[in-house]
Amino acid sequence: MIFNSMTFAVFFAVFFLLYWLACARSQRAQNLLVLAGSYVFYAWGDWRLLPLLIGNSVVFYLLGMALDTPKDERRRAWLMALGLTVGLGGLIFFKYAAFLEEVIVHALAVYGVTLHSSSMRFVLPLGISFYTFRNLSYLFDVHNGKQEATRDWLTYFSYVAFFPCVISGPIDRPKKLIPQLERTRVFDYEQACDGMRRMVWGLFKKVVIADNCAAVTDVIFSDYRNLPPSSLLLGAFLYTLQLYTDFSGYSDIAIGAAQLLGFKVTNNFNYPFFSQNIAEFWRRWHISLTSWLTEYVFTPLSIAMRDLGKLGVILAVLVNFTLIGIWHGANWTFILFGFLHGCFFIPLILRGTLNRRIEIPTGRRIPSAAEARNMFLTFLLVMFTFILIRTASVEEAALFMQRLASPGLLSWPVVQGYAATAACVFVLAQILILVEWLNRDKPYAVSTVALNWPRPLRWSFYYTIFLTVFLAAEKGQNFIYFQF
Repeated sequence: MIFNSMTFAVFFAVFFLLYWLACARSQRAQNLLVLAGSYVFYAWGDWRLLPLLIGNSVVFYLLGMALDTPKDERRRAWLMALGLTVGLGGLIFFKYAAFLEEVIVHALAVYGVTLHSSSMRFVLPLGISFYTFRNLSYLFDVHNGKQEATRDWLTYFSYVAFFPCVISGPIDRPKKLIPQLERTRVFDYEQACDGMRRMVWGLFKKVVIADNCAAVTDVIFSDYRNLPPSSLLLGAFLYTLQLYTDFSGYSDIAIGAAQLLGFKVTNNFNYPFFSQNIAEFWRRWHISLTSWLTEYVFTPLSIAMRDLGKLGVILAVLVNFTLIGIWHGANWTFILFGFLHGCFFIPLILRGTLNRRIEIPTGRRIPSAAEARNMFLTFLLVMFTFILIRTASVEEAALFMQRLASPGLLSWPVVQGYAATAACVFVLAQILILVEWLNRDKPYAVSTVALNWPRPLRWSFYYTIFLTVFLAAEKGQNFIYFQF
Protein backbone atom coordinates (compact mmCIF):
# COMPACT_ATOMS: atom_id res chain seq x y z
CA MET A 1 0.00 0.00 0.00
CA ILE A 2 1.62 3.22 -1.14
CA PHE A 3 0.68 6.77 -0.17
CA ASN A 4 0.01 7.81 -3.77
CA SER A 5 -2.73 5.23 -4.35
CA MET A 6 -6.50 5.14 -4.09
CA THR A 7 -6.15 2.13 -1.79
CA PHE A 8 -4.32 4.23 0.78
CA ALA A 9 -6.82 7.09 0.39
CA VAL A 10 -9.70 4.73 1.26
CA PHE A 11 -7.70 3.04 4.05
CA PHE A 12 -6.73 6.32 5.67
CA ALA A 13 -10.23 7.82 5.38
CA VAL A 14 -11.77 4.80 7.14
CA PHE A 15 -8.97 4.74 9.72
CA PHE A 16 -9.35 8.47 10.42
CA LEU A 17 -13.11 8.17 11.03
CA LEU A 18 -12.73 5.16 13.32
CA TYR A 19 -9.87 6.80 15.18
CA TRP A 20 -11.71 10.03 16.01
CA LEU A 21 -15.29 8.78 16.22
CA ALA A 22 -14.94 5.39 17.91
CA CYS A 23 -11.67 5.74 19.84
CA ALA A 24 -11.40 9.43 20.69
CA ARG A 25 -11.90 9.03 24.45
CA SER A 26 -9.56 6.10 25.10
CA GLN A 27 -5.79 6.13 24.72
CA ARG A 28 -5.71 2.33 24.68
CA ALA A 29 -8.41 2.10 22.02
CA GLN A 30 -6.50 4.62 19.93
CA ASN A 31 -3.30 2.59 20.25
CA LEU A 32 -5.06 -0.67 19.47
CA LEU A 33 -6.39 0.88 16.28
CA VAL A 34 -2.96 2.36 15.45
CA LEU A 35 -1.34 -1.06 15.86
CA ALA A 36 -4.03 -2.93 13.94
CA GLY A 37 -4.01 -0.34 11.15
CA SER A 38 -0.21 -0.36 11.02
CA TYR A 39 -0.13 -4.15 10.64
CA VAL A 40 -2.78 -4.05 7.90
CA PHE A 41 -0.84 -1.28 6.13
CA TYR A 42 2.46 -3.20 6.38
CA ALA A 43 1.00 -6.60 5.45
CA TRP A 44 -0.69 -5.14 2.38
CA GLY A 45 2.68 -5.22 0.58
CA ASP A 46 3.58 -8.79 1.61
CA TRP A 47 1.82 -10.43 4.57
CA ARG A 48 4.66 -12.99 4.88
CA LEU A 49 6.97 -10.27 6.17
CA LEU A 50 4.67 -9.17 8.98
CA PRO A 51 5.95 -11.85 11.45
CA LEU A 52 9.45 -10.38 11.08
CA LEU A 53 8.21 -6.95 12.14
CA ILE A 54 6.26 -8.43 15.06
CA GLY A 55 9.15 -10.66 16.08
CA ASN A 56 11.53 -7.71 16.19
CA SER A 57 9.05 -5.79 18.33
CA VAL A 58 8.77 -8.70 20.79
CA VAL A 59 12.55 -9.11 21.13
CA PHE A 60 13.33 -5.44 21.70
CA TYR A 61 10.36 -4.93 24.01
CA LEU A 62 11.64 -7.75 26.25
CA LEU A 63 15.25 -6.58 26.00
CA GLY A 64 14.24 -3.07 27.01
CA MET A 65 12.53 -4.32 30.17
CA ALA A 66 15.48 -6.58 30.99
CA LEU A 67 17.93 -3.67 30.60
CA ASP A 68 15.84 -1.52 32.93
CA THR A 69 16.23 -3.92 35.87
CA PRO A 70 19.01 -3.78 38.55
CA LYS A 71 22.38 -2.65 37.25
CA ASP A 72 24.43 -5.76 36.56
CA GLU A 73 26.84 -4.37 33.95
CA ARG A 74 27.97 -7.74 32.68
CA ARG A 75 24.38 -8.86 32.17
CA ARG A 76 23.49 -5.57 30.54
CA ALA A 77 26.45 -5.92 28.15
CA TRP A 78 25.22 -9.36 27.13
CA LEU A 79 21.71 -7.99 26.57
CA MET A 80 23.06 -5.19 24.39
CA ALA A 81 25.12 -7.69 22.40
CA LEU A 82 22.01 -9.81 21.90
CA GLY A 83 20.01 -6.80 20.76
CA LEU A 84 22.70 -5.72 18.28
CA THR A 85 22.97 -9.28 16.98
CA VAL A 86 19.22 -9.57 16.41
CA GLY A 87 18.80 -6.09 14.93
CA LEU A 88 21.90 -5.82 12.78
CA GLY A 89 21.95 -9.57 12.09
CA GLY A 90 18.51 -9.46 10.53
CA LEU A 91 19.39 -6.35 8.54
CA ILE A 92 22.63 -7.87 7.24
CA PHE A 93 20.96 -11.19 6.42
CA PHE A 94 18.15 -9.75 4.35
CA LYS A 95 19.85 -6.71 2.88
CA TYR A 96 23.56 -7.50 2.56
CA ALA A 97 24.03 -11.30 2.56
CA ALA A 98 24.09 -11.64 -1.24
CA PHE A 99 26.46 -8.68 -1.61
CA LEU A 100 28.83 -10.00 1.08
CA GLU A 101 28.79 -13.43 -0.56
CA GLU A 102 29.83 -11.91 -3.90
CA VAL A 103 32.60 -9.90 -2.22
CA ILE A 104 33.98 -13.05 -0.56
CA VAL A 105 33.79 -15.06 -3.79
CA HIS A 106 35.69 -12.37 -5.73
CA ALA A 107 38.24 -11.88 -2.94
CA LEU A 108 39.04 -15.60 -2.78
CA ALA A 109 39.28 -15.77 -6.56
CA VAL A 110 42.27 -13.41 -6.36
CA TYR A 111 44.09 -16.13 -4.38
CA GLY A 112 43.05 -18.89 -6.76
CA VAL A 113 40.18 -20.24 -4.66
CA THR A 114 37.13 -20.80 -6.85
CA LEU A 115 33.69 -20.63 -5.28
CA HIS A 116 30.33 -20.14 -6.88
CA SER A 117 27.74 -17.67 -5.64
CA SER A 118 24.55 -19.31 -4.50
CA SER A 119 21.35 -18.54 -6.36
CA MET A 120 19.52 -17.89 -3.09
CA ARG A 121 18.11 -14.40 -2.86
CA PHE A 122 15.80 -13.02 -0.20
CA VAL A 123 12.97 -10.54 -0.49
CA LEU A 124 14.03 -7.27 1.16
CA PRO A 125 11.43 -6.61 3.89
CA LEU A 126 9.87 -3.20 3.45
CA GLY A 127 11.13 -0.68 5.97
CA ILE A 128 13.63 -3.03 7.65
CA SER A 129 16.34 -0.33 7.65
CA PHE A 130 13.94 2.10 9.30
CA TYR A 131 12.32 -0.05 11.97
CA THR A 132 15.65 -1.69 12.84
CA PHE A 133 17.11 1.76 13.62
CA ARG A 134 13.97 2.61 15.60
CA ASN A 135 14.40 -0.54 17.69
CA LEU A 136 18.12 0.05 18.19
CA SER A 137 17.68 3.66 19.27
CA TYR A 138 15.22 2.46 21.92
CA LEU A 139 17.73 -0.11 23.16
CA PHE A 140 20.60 2.40 23.24
CA ASP A 141 18.51 5.00 25.05
CA VAL A 142 17.28 2.54 27.69
CA HIS A 143 20.83 1.27 28.21
CA ASN A 144 22.20 4.82 28.55
CA GLY A 145 19.44 5.95 30.91
CA LYS A 146 17.91 8.40 28.41
CA GLN A 147 14.64 6.48 28.14
CA GLU A 148 12.65 4.42 30.61
CA ALA A 149 11.67 1.02 29.29
CA THR A 150 7.96 0.91 28.57
CA ARG A 151 6.04 -1.89 30.31
CA ASP A 152 3.09 -1.52 27.96
CA TRP A 153 3.61 -3.83 24.99
CA LEU A 154 0.89 -2.05 23.01
CA THR A 155 2.70 1.28 23.28
CA TYR A 156 6.02 -0.21 22.18
CA PHE A 157 4.60 -2.26 19.32
CA SER A 158 2.72 0.82 18.06
CA TYR A 159 5.93 2.86 18.25
CA VAL A 160 7.80 0.35 16.07
CA ALA A 161 5.02 -0.21 13.53
CA PHE A 162 3.48 3.30 13.37
CA PHE A 163 2.21 3.14 9.81
CA PRO A 164 2.93 6.66 8.50
CA CYS A 165 6.64 6.12 9.24
CA VAL A 166 7.25 2.36 9.21
CA ILE A 167 8.31 1.95 5.58
CA SER A 168 10.45 5.03 4.86
CA GLY A 169 10.66 7.05 8.05
CA PRO A 170 11.18 9.55 9.51
CA ILE A 171 13.13 7.52 12.10
CA ASP A 172 11.58 8.88 15.29
CA ARG A 173 13.42 8.45 18.57
CA PRO A 174 11.54 6.76 21.40
CA LYS A 175 11.66 9.88 23.57
CA LYS A 176 9.69 11.75 20.88
CA LEU A 177 7.02 9.23 19.87
CA ILE A 178 6.49 6.95 22.90
CA PRO A 179 5.30 9.78 25.23
CA GLN A 180 2.72 10.71 22.60
CA LEU A 181 1.50 7.11 22.50
CA GLU A 182 1.22 7.07 26.28
CA ARG A 183 -1.42 9.78 26.36
CA THR A 184 -4.81 10.20 24.74
CA ARG A 185 -4.68 12.31 21.60
CA VAL A 186 -7.24 15.10 21.26
CA PHE A 187 -8.44 16.31 17.87
CA ASP A 188 -7.00 19.69 16.93
CA TYR A 189 -8.70 21.28 13.93
CA GLU A 190 -5.82 23.63 13.07
CA GLN A 191 -3.26 20.83 13.34
CA ALA A 192 -5.45 18.58 11.20
CA CYS A 193 -5.82 21.27 8.49
CA ASP A 194 -2.07 21.79 8.48
CA GLY A 195 -1.57 18.03 8.23
CA MET A 196 -3.91 17.79 5.25
CA ARG A 197 -2.18 20.72 3.57
CA ARG A 198 1.19 19.04 4.10
CA MET A 199 -0.05 15.71 2.72
CA VAL A 200 -1.33 17.36 -0.44
CA TRP A 201 1.96 19.23 -0.86
CA GLY A 202 3.88 15.98 -0.42
CA LEU A 203 1.69 14.25 -2.99
CA PHE A 204 2.22 17.15 -5.39
CA LYS A 205 5.99 16.85 -5.07
CA LYS A 206 5.83 13.08 -5.57
CA VAL A 207 3.32 12.52 -8.36
CA VAL A 208 3.61 15.80 -10.28
CA ILE A 209 7.35 16.49 -10.01
CA ALA A 210 9.21 13.32 -8.99
CA ASP A 211 7.28 10.87 -11.18
CA ASN A 212 7.56 13.13 -14.23
CA CYS A 213 11.27 13.57 -13.55
CA ALA A 214 11.50 9.76 -13.47
CA ALA A 215 10.01 9.52 -16.96
CA VAL A 216 12.91 11.65 -18.25
CA THR A 217 15.75 10.33 -16.09
CA ASP A 218 14.88 6.70 -16.88
CA VAL A 219 15.35 7.43 -20.58
CA ILE A 220 18.59 9.36 -20.08
CA PHE A 221 20.27 6.91 -17.69
CA SER A 222 19.27 3.89 -19.79
CA ASP A 223 20.70 5.40 -23.00
CA TYR A 224 23.50 7.63 -21.67
CA ARG A 225 26.09 6.08 -24.03
CA ASN A 226 24.28 7.52 -27.04
CA LEU A 227 23.20 10.91 -25.73
CA PRO A 228 25.09 14.21 -25.77
CA PRO A 229 26.71 15.46 -22.51
CA SER A 230 24.06 18.17 -22.19
CA SER A 231 21.37 15.47 -21.91
CA LEU A 232 23.41 13.71 -19.24
CA LEU A 233 23.77 16.95 -17.31
CA LEU A 234 20.00 17.43 -17.54
CA GLY A 235 19.54 13.83 -16.34
CA ALA A 236 21.83 14.36 -13.34
CA PHE A 237 20.00 17.58 -12.41
CA LEU A 238 16.53 16.08 -12.78
CA TYR A 239 17.51 12.95 -10.84
CA THR A 240 18.69 15.13 -7.96
CA LEU A 241 15.34 16.90 -8.07
CA GLN A 242 13.52 13.56 -8.40
CA LEU A 243 15.27 12.04 -5.39
CA TYR A 244 14.55 15.12 -3.29
CA THR A 245 10.88 15.54 -4.24
CA ASP A 246 10.24 11.80 -4.04
CA PHE A 247 11.68 11.33 -0.54
CA SER A 248 10.77 14.70 0.94
CA GLY A 249 7.31 14.23 -0.59
CA TYR A 250 7.00 10.89 1.23
CA SER A 251 8.15 12.53 4.47
CA ASP A 252 5.62 15.34 4.07
CA ILE A 253 2.80 12.81 3.58
CA ALA A 254 3.96 10.80 6.61
CA ILE A 255 4.25 13.91 8.80
CA GLY A 256 0.87 15.20 7.60
CA ALA A 257 -0.86 11.84 8.20
CA ALA A 258 0.64 11.72 11.70
CA GLN A 259 -0.64 15.26 12.38
CA LEU A 260 -4.16 14.24 11.35
CA LEU A 261 -3.95 11.56 14.06
CA GLY A 262 -2.65 13.97 16.68
CA PHE A 263 1.05 13.09 16.48
CA LYS A 264 4.11 15.24 15.82
CA VAL A 265 6.96 13.35 14.18
CA THR A 266 10.44 14.43 13.13
CA ASN A 267 10.82 16.89 10.26
CA ASN A 268 13.06 15.06 7.78
CA PHE A 269 14.05 17.86 5.37
CA ASN A 270 14.85 21.52 5.86
CA TYR A 271 15.43 23.04 2.40
CA PRO A 272 18.72 21.19 1.73
CA PHE A 273 19.38 22.89 -1.63
CA PHE A 274 20.07 26.16 0.18
CA SER A 275 23.03 24.66 2.05
CA GLN A 276 26.34 26.46 1.65
CA ASN A 277 28.60 23.51 2.44
CA ILE A 278 28.33 19.74 2.72
CA ALA A 279 27.98 19.73 6.51
CA GLU A 280 25.01 22.09 6.29
CA PHE A 281 23.53 19.89 3.57
CA TRP A 282 23.54 16.84 5.84
CA ARG A 283 21.97 18.85 8.64
CA ARG A 284 19.08 19.51 6.26
CA TRP A 285 18.84 16.25 4.26
CA HIS A 286 17.29 13.08 5.75
CA ILE A 287 17.64 14.70 9.16
CA SER A 288 16.38 11.74 11.18
CA LEU A 289 19.02 9.38 9.71
CA THR A 290 21.86 11.91 9.98
CA SER A 291 21.05 12.74 13.60
CA TRP A 292 20.64 9.02 14.44
CA LEU A 293 24.11 8.13 13.13
CA THR A 294 25.62 11.29 14.64
CA GLU A 295 24.36 10.34 18.10
CA TYR A 296 24.99 6.60 18.05
CA VAL A 297 28.03 6.27 15.74
CA PHE A 298 29.92 9.53 15.12
CA THR A 299 29.82 10.91 18.68
CA PRO A 300 31.04 7.70 20.40
CA LEU A 301 33.75 7.24 17.76
CA SER A 302 34.98 10.83 17.97
CA ILE A 303 35.13 10.57 21.78
CA ALA A 304 37.04 7.28 21.57
CA MET A 305 39.55 8.82 19.14
CA ARG A 306 39.75 12.29 20.69
CA ASP A 307 43.46 11.80 21.50
CA LEU A 308 44.14 11.78 17.75
CA GLY A 309 42.87 15.36 17.39
CA LYS A 310 41.58 16.27 13.94
CA LEU A 311 42.69 12.90 12.54
CA GLY A 312 40.30 11.21 14.97
CA VAL A 313 37.44 13.45 13.83
CA ILE A 314 38.26 12.70 10.18
CA LEU A 315 38.27 8.94 10.81
CA ALA A 316 34.98 9.16 12.72
CA VAL A 317 33.37 11.14 9.89
CA LEU A 318 34.64 8.70 7.24
CA VAL A 319 33.26 5.71 9.15
CA ASN A 320 29.98 7.53 9.80
CA PHE A 321 29.37 8.47 6.17
CA THR A 322 30.53 5.15 4.81
CA LEU A 323 27.84 3.62 7.02
CA ILE A 324 25.33 6.12 5.61
CA GLY A 325 26.27 4.84 2.16
CA ILE A 326 25.98 1.19 3.23
CA TRP A 327 22.63 1.91 4.90
CA HIS A 328 21.28 2.99 1.51
CA GLY A 329 22.08 -0.28 -0.21
CA ALA A 330 24.28 -3.32 -0.82
CA ASN A 331 26.38 -2.05 -3.70
CA TRP A 332 29.83 -0.51 -4.13
CA THR A 333 28.13 2.59 -5.57
CA PHE A 334 26.49 3.32 -2.21
CA ILE A 335 29.69 2.65 -0.29
CA LEU A 336 31.61 5.03 -2.55
CA PHE A 337 28.80 7.59 -2.27
CA GLY A 338 29.06 7.61 1.51
CA PHE A 339 32.87 7.61 1.55
CA LEU A 340 33.05 10.55 -0.86
CA HIS A 341 30.67 12.58 1.28
CA GLY A 342 32.88 11.81 4.27
CA CYS A 343 35.88 13.06 2.29
CA PHE A 344 34.05 16.29 1.50
CA PHE A 345 34.04 17.02 5.24
CA ILE A 346 37.84 16.92 5.54
CA PRO A 347 38.48 20.57 4.48
CA LEU A 348 35.87 21.74 7.01
CA ILE A 349 37.53 19.70 9.77
CA LEU A 350 41.01 20.97 8.91
CA ARG A 351 39.75 24.58 8.89
CA GLY A 352 37.90 24.05 12.17
CA THR A 353 34.52 25.03 10.66
CA LEU A 354 32.77 21.64 10.84
CA ASN A 355 30.24 22.73 13.46
CA ARG A 356 29.75 26.27 12.18
CA ARG A 357 26.17 26.74 11.02
CA ILE A 358 25.73 28.90 7.95
CA GLU A 359 22.19 30.13 7.47
CA ILE A 360 20.98 32.85 5.15
CA PRO A 361 18.91 35.52 6.95
CA THR A 362 15.25 35.03 6.11
CA GLY A 363 14.62 38.77 5.78
CA ARG A 364 16.47 38.98 2.45
CA ARG A 365 14.80 38.20 -0.86
CA ILE A 366 18.00 37.31 -2.70
CA PRO A 367 21.26 35.78 -1.48
CA SER A 368 24.57 37.57 -1.73
CA ALA A 369 26.96 36.61 -4.52
CA ALA A 370 29.07 34.55 -2.09
CA GLU A 371 26.00 32.76 -0.71
CA ALA A 372 24.70 32.00 -4.20
CA ARG A 373 28.13 30.67 -5.24
CA ASN A 374 28.37 28.43 -2.17
CA MET A 375 24.84 27.04 -2.65
CA PHE A 376 25.53 26.38 -6.34
CA LEU A 377 28.83 24.58 -5.67
CA THR A 378 27.32 22.48 -2.87
CA PHE A 379 24.42 21.52 -5.13
CA LEU A 380 26.84 20.49 -7.90
CA LEU A 381 28.85 18.40 -5.47
CA VAL A 382 25.74 16.58 -4.28
CA MET A 383 24.32 16.23 -7.79
CA PHE A 384 27.40 14.45 -9.15
CA THR A 385 27.52 12.01 -6.23
CA PHE A 386 23.83 11.17 -6.72
CA ILE A 387 24.87 9.69 -10.07
CA LEU A 388 26.34 6.86 -7.98
CA ILE A 389 22.95 6.20 -6.42
CA ARG A 390 21.19 6.13 -9.80
CA THR A 391 23.66 3.93 -11.70
CA ALA A 392 24.02 0.17 -11.26
CA SER A 393 27.79 -0.02 -10.79
CA VAL A 394 30.85 2.13 -10.12
CA GLU A 395 32.03 1.43 -13.68
CA GLU A 396 28.73 2.68 -15.09
CA ALA A 397 28.89 5.79 -12.92
CA ALA A 398 32.47 6.47 -14.05
CA LEU A 399 31.49 6.10 -17.71
CA PHE A 400 28.49 8.38 -17.20
CA MET A 401 30.75 11.07 -15.68
CA GLN A 402 33.36 10.55 -18.39
CA ARG A 403 30.73 11.10 -21.09
CA LEU A 404 29.43 14.07 -19.12
CA ALA A 405 32.88 15.70 -19.32
CA SER A 406 33.20 15.25 -23.09
CA PRO A 407 32.72 18.12 -25.60
CA GLY A 408 29.15 19.24 -26.23
CA LEU A 409 28.13 20.06 -22.68
CA LEU A 410 26.63 23.38 -23.78
CA SER A 411 24.63 21.93 -26.66
CA TRP A 412 20.85 21.63 -26.53
CA PRO A 413 19.75 18.50 -24.57
CA VAL A 414 18.11 15.68 -26.51
CA VAL A 415 15.50 13.50 -24.79
CA GLN A 416 13.79 11.44 -27.47
CA GLY A 417 10.04 11.34 -26.93
CA TYR A 418 10.15 13.26 -23.63
CA ALA A 419 11.20 16.77 -24.67
CA ALA A 420 7.91 18.33 -23.52
CA THR A 421 8.00 16.46 -20.19
CA ALA A 422 11.63 17.50 -19.64
CA ALA A 423 10.76 21.14 -20.31
CA CYS A 424 7.77 21.02 -17.95
CA VAL A 425 9.64 19.45 -15.04
CA PHE A 426 12.56 21.84 -15.57
CA VAL A 427 10.15 24.76 -15.20
CA LEU A 428 8.49 23.09 -12.20
CA ALA A 429 11.94 22.73 -10.65
CA GLN A 430 12.51 26.47 -10.85
CA ILE A 431 9.06 27.17 -9.37
CA LEU A 432 9.65 24.68 -6.54
CA ILE A 433 13.03 26.20 -5.67
CA LEU A 434 11.54 29.72 -5.75
CA VAL A 435 8.59 28.77 -3.51
CA GLU A 436 10.94 27.03 -1.07
CA TRP A 437 13.32 29.98 -1.06
CA LEU A 438 10.58 32.49 -0.30
CA ASN A 439 9.25 30.29 2.53
CA ARG A 440 12.51 28.87 3.87
CA ASP A 441 11.69 30.02 7.41
CA LYS A 442 8.53 27.86 7.45
CA PRO A 443 8.27 24.15 8.41
CA TYR A 444 7.45 23.36 4.77
CA ALA A 445 7.14 25.48 1.67
CA VAL A 446 3.36 26.02 1.49
CA SER A 447 2.55 25.95 5.22
CA THR A 448 1.22 29.53 5.11
CA VAL A 449 0.57 30.00 1.39
CA ALA A 450 -3.00 31.12 0.69
CA LEU A 451 -4.00 31.14 4.38
CA ASN A 452 -4.91 34.83 4.27
CA TRP A 453 -6.48 34.79 0.81
CA PRO A 454 -10.25 35.24 0.41
CA ARG A 455 -11.97 31.91 0.96
CA PRO A 456 -13.08 31.33 -2.69
CA LEU A 457 -9.56 32.04 -3.95
CA ARG A 458 -7.95 29.95 -1.20
CA TRP A 459 -10.09 26.91 -1.85
CA SER A 460 -9.69 27.28 -5.60
CA PHE A 461 -5.94 27.12 -5.03
CA TYR A 462 -6.23 24.00 -2.87
CA TYR A 463 -8.61 22.24 -5.26
CA THR A 464 -6.36 23.03 -8.22
CA ILE A 465 -3.39 21.38 -6.50
CA PHE A 466 -5.52 18.42 -5.41
CA LEU A 467 -6.96 17.97 -8.90
CA THR A 468 -3.48 18.16 -10.45
CA VAL A 469 -2.30 15.47 -8.03
CA PHE A 470 -5.35 13.29 -8.74
CA LEU A 471 -4.92 13.50 -12.52
CA ALA A 472 -1.17 12.85 -12.32
CA ALA A 473 -1.44 9.88 -9.94
CA GLU A 474 -2.69 7.32 -12.44
CA LYS A 475 0.32 4.99 -12.28
CA GLY A 476 1.02 5.19 -8.56
CA GLN A 477 4.80 4.71 -8.84
CA ASN A 478 6.66 3.42 -5.79
CA PHE A 479 8.79 5.75 -3.72
CA ILE A 480 12.55 5.51 -4.34
CA TYR A 481 13.43 5.00 -0.68
CA PHE A 482 11.33 1.82 -0.49
CA GLN A 483 14.38 0.03 -1.94
CA PHE A 484 16.64 1.36 0.83
